[in-house]
Amino acid sequence: MGGGHKLTTYFLTLLFIIFYSHFINARFTPSDNYLIDCGSPQNTILNDGRTFKSDPQSVSFLSTDQNIFATSNSVPENETLPLYRTARIFDSESVYKFLVFQPGRHFLRLYFHPLHHPSYNLTTAVFTVKTEDLVFLHDFSATENSGSHFKEYLINVTSDYFSLVFSPLKKSFAFVNAIEFVSAPDELVPDSATVLSPPGVFNGVSGYDLQILHRVNVGGPMVSPANDSLSRTWMSDSNGYMIFPKGDKVVSVDPSTITYPVGGATPVIAPHQVYSSAASMEDPGVSNSNFNLTWEMNVDAGFSYLIRLHFCDIVSTSLNNLYFNVYVNGMMGVSGLDLSTITSNLAVPYYKDFVINATAVSDGLIRVQVGPSDLESAIPNAILNGLEIMKMRNSAGSLDGLFSSGSNSHGVSHTKTIAEAIGVAAATIALLVLIISLIRNKIKAKGWDQGRHSSKSWFLPLNASYCSSLLSSKSKGKNGYSSVFTSKIGLGRSFTFNELRDATKNFDESAVIGVGGFGKVYIGEIEAGTKLAIKRGNPRSSQGINEFQTEIQLLSKLRHRHLVSLIGYCDENMEMILVYEYMANGPLRDHLYGSTLPSLTWKQRLEISIGAARGLHYLHTGGSSHGIIHRDVKTTNILLDENLVAKVSDFGLSKTGPALDQTHVSTAVKGSFGYLDPEYFRRQQLTEKSDVYSFGVVLFEILCARPALDPALPREQVNLAEWAMAKQRKGVIEMIVDPKIVKTICPESLIKYVEAAEKCLAEYGVDRPSMGDVLWNLEFALQLQDASLQLDPPEEDDICNAKTKIVASQKSKKGDETYNDSDVSILINDDSGVVTGSPLFSKIEDFEGR
Repeated sequence: MGGGHKLTTYFLTLLFIIFYSHFINARFTPSDNYLIDCGSPQNTILNDGRTFKSDPQSVSFLSTDQNIFATSNSVPENETLPLYRTARIFDSESVYKFLVFQPGRHFLRLYFHPLHHPSYNLTTAVFTVKTEDLVFLHDFSATENSGSHFKEYLINVTSDYFSLVFSPLKKSFAFVNAIEFVSAPDELVPDSATVLSPPGVFNGVSGYDLQILHRVNVGGPMVSPANDSLSRTWMSDSNGYMIFPKGDKVVSVDPSTITYPVGGATPVIAPHQVYSSAASMEDPGVSNSNFNLTWEMNVDAGFSYLIRLHFCDIVSTSLNNLYFNVYVNGMMGVSGLDLSTITSNLAVPYYKDFVINATAVSDGLIRVQVGPSDLESAIPNAILNGLEIMKMRNSAGSLDGLFSSGSNSHGVSHTKTIAEAIGVAAATIALLVLIISLIRNKIKAKGWDQGRHSSKSWFLPLNASYCSSLLSSKSKGKNGYSSVFTSKIGLGRSFTFNELRDATKNFDESAVIGVGGFGKVYIGEIEAGTKLAIKRGNPRSSQGINEFQTEIQLLSKLRHRHLVSLIGYCDENMEMILVYEYMANGPLRDHLYGSTLPSLTWKQRLEISIGAARGLHYLHTGGSSHGIIHRDVKTTNILLDENLVAKVSDFGLSKTGPALDQTHVSTAVKGSFGYLDPEYFRRQQLTEKSDVYSFGVVLFEILCARPALDPALPREQVNLAEWAMAKQRKGVIEMIVDPKIVKTICPESLIKYVEAAEKCLAEYGVDRPSMGDVLWNLEFALQLQDASLQLDPPEEDDICNAKTKIVASQKSKKGDETYNDSDVSILINDDSGVVTGSPLFSKIEDFEGR
């Protein structure tokens, strides 16, 4: 029996090793696999084991009978592939036609190097490569000193045949060294991706043909086709992609430790070697690690791009220990990315797709950055494992310029296309000249040049791209110049720039009381001690431009006692400055934890909760005809005036609610981790119930006096909402109440308050109450607290009786043997009147916004 058991164990172990080894090195088996070494007299076997057929064996795919070859005995310099030793030459239009056994995604890889030929100078060849409906290369040429050219495409083939056309320019010729036409997994291209500009979701990505411009193994060496299941090459980022090497640290682990998730990333998406290496910050945990790791890649202007970023947390020693931000061309891609929450483990691959439109890459560069999150509890660190940049075909059906596959590069249609392009370019230039002239006239009329030079050198006007993103057809001013401030209705007082500069002592850093994606908030003082909060747009950042504009549009129309009030603006020097009144007691969070401020009483917390609920209720029901969804409800966005009156602030992410015939607004997920509605996160469908969920987290934050997310705590306690709900289900919610107030809370008041918070955190939005219902329950909780204090002042141990009553309340949500909702008369005062003297923002040390 013992020997048999050992044999069985040995056999199973061997089987596991074989299976695991096969899984690690498994290669995708393509249905279509055409590999041609053009011009070669014999088959060519590469180091990765693939065999490229010799040209005579492949001529059956070719429409021409010409056999013009170029040959070299040596591989071109800096190349190891023998595929560049030979080439086939075409002096007339020629077509490769491949039978497609399984339509769908295919790789097309083309190899070019101008070899020597006695009759053809390949460095002068000019030709187009295309299919019936897609241009791959237009008037392409390969000069001698440019080395070899490798072009890789990922195309969607829908017919039973694929025709690859080589069309020489008149009096020229074409050539190619090698061709790959190979099936690819359809899962490589998603159906949807996150749009960066304007923010949203891009659907239909899978319908686009792509050209892979960059595929990079970040922090690791080059990954050859032999180590990739799809025979891809991953370049090392040491080849000049990374432009900010200072502060980076290369991290790597054994590739066998990488565990692919079920239903997520697979070796087809990227191999183990990509996920087992990364670039991270050099000194995680150092307080001055305030920089982003940056990679820059050259791309072709005029195209949209699919950007895929690969992540795998191989740097953390525990879960929820790494939070970081992701930016593309200065735009926020992901805020507070927490890989371990997404993957539920360490060393598990994850990838994220973005689409960036042509207007955002007008300079021909794509810049990818990762940097520390602004979460106070997060250790400053960030990682990136790999990245891919893929050009998307344009509306002309081309991956190389604005020439469609019907354009004839040596005929009349080509001339017409050029003429049209020149006409469009001329018209565009004329329009730009006119706009520049009008802007200069505006500058001279305002005398802005003089004002600009009188400022410090670091004080710069907003650049043109910043301003243009804020312009709209409704904001035309005199002389054709546009500004979001031109329509001054509802924006209050017009401040001069000199007034605000003097009020902030020339925008001194010591006056900064807040920082966000839009820029900085300064405390200022004018006119005999009147304090102001001055929000100044950052001229060097486009991250918060849309948020800045949204806040302008909303606050110019909204007025409510429990919403912050905009009192003025500045429209000089191309500046974007908004002015609010100073909020003496700052954000609610500072009164709950993380500061030395006195603790709030339970009654004060109830009143603050009610005030914030009133503000949100007004947004949802009275802010506009469709209502307004705040989208970033949290304790740092609830500010307190000198009387501790709560006001909801920061409307940069707000959205107009759905129309009457709609149930939701489809939009990219934005908000703050810990407060984010999980249903909104999953479905990307926004409703006012998303604000209700976030407010439920706020209610527990007020009750428990701890952050919504705290990675330093044990795993089950990291997420406040989950932890509080777990305690509530067990009937022991009083165990996590803030110790400073736990003995002062009336048990009935606590029950009603927790019931309101619990309903807010329902998994599905349809099960959550409206903000009006939440407000009613909070008013009820306050009335119960007041009634208890009037009838029977609390003894120290009264709270101990709450546990029994909470358990009873779970059996009867509407009432129990102690009380019933109908037994108490409640008077709700909505206080919806207009208030113009609402202070805003207090001075907070090191406070940073989103």
